[in-house]
Amino acid sequence: MRLLILSQYYPPETGAPQNRLHGLAVNLKRLGAVVTVLTAMPNYPKGEIYPGYETLDYLKEEIDGIEVHRSSIYITKSRSITKRLINYFSFVWSSYDIGKSKLSKEYDFILCESPPLFLGISALMLCANKNAKLIFNVSDLWPESAEKLGLVSNPLFLSLAKKLEEYLYRKSVLICGQTQGIVDDILKRFPDKELHWFPNSVDTDQIDPDKIQSISRSDYGFEETDKLFMYAGIIGHAQGLEIIVEAAKLLETNSNIKFILVGDGPEKEDLMHSVKNNNLSNVLFFDSMPKAEVISLLKSVVATIIPLRKLELFKGAIPSKIFESLAMAKPILLGVDGEAKELFINEGNVGLYFKPEDEVDLAKQIKVLLEDEDLRYTLGSNGKSFVKDKFDRSTLAYELYQKIRIL
Repeated sequence: MRLLILSQYYPPETGAPQNRLHGLAVNLKRLGAVVTVLTAMPNYPKGEIYPGYETLDYLKEEIDGIEVHRSSIYITKSRSITKRLINYFSFVWSSYDIGKSKLSKEYDFILCESPPLFLGISALMLCANKNAKLIFNVSDLWPESAEKLGLVSNPLFLSLAKKLEEYLYRKSVLICGQTQGIVDDILKRFPDKELHWFPNSVDTDQIDPDKIQSISRSDYGFEETDKLFMYAGIIGHAQGLEIIVEAAKLLETNSNIKFILVGDGPEKEDLMHSVKNNNLSNVLFFDSMPKAEVISLLKSVVATIIPLRKLELFKGAIPSKIFESLAMAKPILLGVDGEAKELFINEGNVGLYFKPEDEVDLAKQIKVLLEDEDLRYTLGSNGKSFVKDKFDRSTLAYELYQKIRIL
């Protein structure tokens, strides 16, 4: 099997699609597939090309034994939809150009990551050029999510995007959905298509809390008595991280409680201003870290906080940051309703639920965890077992490999 993975996002960037796709590539190679990746120059989430890649239009490199080809991309920090579209389409055209001229002449399959939805245009053209079949991997229902978040409102644009979405689904031999909600939504609209649930996951063999060294607290400015609660990921609009700042206000009198926000994103500066304006000493910000450092930091926390805004759209969301916390036997404080709550709170019993955008409830659940050491241990132990059973990366890659083989 010769497979090309086409994605705007890939390591050394950090994030859900980056981790999921690289893990898939490595595991498929172990199973005997020939896997190539076509991606952009790394720039996410700061909107800056990483050092060493700045002046390049094309680069071929190898990451963990995977051949990776990179093409140019227009970078912007603007929130303007026009600038964002230029960003997306610059990679659509550069990826097609590099894919056509620099990659092998034939592939059996091209797996395209969406969003951005428009990358499907490059995928279709490359499928024709390489005599390949299209596998469309949907991590977010677009343009539906952009419309519901208020990021896009132009009726003509939305209509054209929906037509493109439908066309890409119809041209795919397999559609993968990151959540069961995505799979169900597409299946209702396209009952004749072949769908497969391919969620975010974790390398449970590599992330073992018994083998991972904890951080030196003094290096990060923490006291030994500090009770740490962490959010690590994109600091964006969808996450609604204001709730952590508001909960920090409510818990400010408990000087041992510290909130750690690790990552970058468009809302980080506003959040930092809010913390400063409220003179909060219990909220600390750190820039994006290598995954290994985040895992070591996880070993020192009481729990991780997983919030999303209170939107109907997010009832089908499963944030990727859940999995490494559970693999490290750390409970989660989950502020996401719907599928995530059903899986991780009701079924897995791996953490405590708080109402989305309700800082009073979040503060209450933090107190519950702090007051019950046995509960913390039980939830953490449940989490480690749950991800091993249901979200092990190598197992999920094998299941997808078997699915692709018969297409």
